[in-house]
Amino acid sequence: MPDETLRLPNSIFQAVFDLGDKRAAKIELPSALHEPEIFAEWQDDENMVSLYVGFDDGQLHLDLGASGAEHHFHAPGGDGSENSPWNDADTAVLLEWATALAGNFFARMPELMEDIEEAAAWHEEGYPLYVCETEPAQLDLIEVEIEGEILTLPWLGSGTVSQDHVDGDNHPIALLWNPVDGAIPDRTIARAWLDPISGEPVTSAENGVDWSAVGLEREEVLSWLESIYLNHHITPDAEIELVHAVLERMGGLDRE
Repeated sequence: MPDETLRLPNSIFQAVFDLGDKRAAKIELPSALHEPEIFAEWQDDENMVSLYVGFDDGQLHLDLGASGAEHHFHAPGGDGSENSPWNDADTAVLLEWATALAGNFFARMPELMEDIEEAAAWHEEGYPLYVCETEPAQLDLIEVEIEGEILTLPWLGSGTVSQDHVDGDNHPIALLWNPVDGAIPDRTIARAWLDPISGEPVTSAENGVDWSAVGLEREEVLSWLESIYLNHHITPDAEIELVHAVLERMGGLDRE
């Protein structure tokens, strides 16, 4: 297991963005649905925003593009459905709010996403504040707390390694290796994924790996891969935290 005492301290980062009209913030969610977990993805190739709104008793997924919006629901167990897990009145308000939020986010694309990516790069360089370039506009100051990464050593084995997302449930990745320095890694030597019950990363080594050729013991590789997985696939980075905070401001969820 990675040593959590070697995690860097959390940091506070501020960013100033043009968030547009924030129409969803003017819509009051029903009391039973007032604390959703939200996230959105901008799919540039499809010119579409995918919005995820989650609660303990279900989820709403809404896709919005130039041709309009489509949505579906998920039950607590994850099964998709056209039927809402909530009553008709609450569902109607939730859909109105989510459509307005997705529309607000869509209207600011791709400029806002580019600003968020640039702000995350500024944070990576150690700057505490980012201000977008803009014409005169009503701007919003966003403040986020970024969890520190676990300190990890660079790859100390032989050859070259890289990570590759693979198909499957629970966010699996493969650790690829090539014995030649600088060559493209092309052999899977280990895998990592997220345990759906504990929420913790799980790792396993592939059969038939010559660990002496890899230059590290099997357990050393798995421990290193677990730290990398925690840092890059579980611990939210600055970009993820900024997207989440921007959506909360657009949706009126960050009111004191």
